[in-house]
Amino acid sequence: MKIKQDKRRFDFHDIGLAIKRAREASGMTQEQLAYIVDRAPRTIMYNENDGQHPSLNTFYQMVTMFDISVDQYFYPSKNKGTIP
Repeated sequence: MKIKQDKRRFDFHDIGLAIKRAREASGMTQEQLAYIVDRAPRTIMYNENDGQHPSLNTFYQMVTMFDISVDQYFYPSKNKGTIP
């Protein structure tokens, strides 16, 4: 059985901004976060500001580290009326 591939592209910009806000609230710099997740500081900048998609592993590390719930981004219709 073949699963139909979804052609939509996920907009990472809002999650990137949530990561940036959480990082700044924790007092962490982009350089420190980059060191922790083993990425270049420029990569973190692109993830946070330009909505560039990180690898799944990096994404998981960042949202777990900052305790960010991603449900509101992946399932926005189920979370109507909630504040991101």
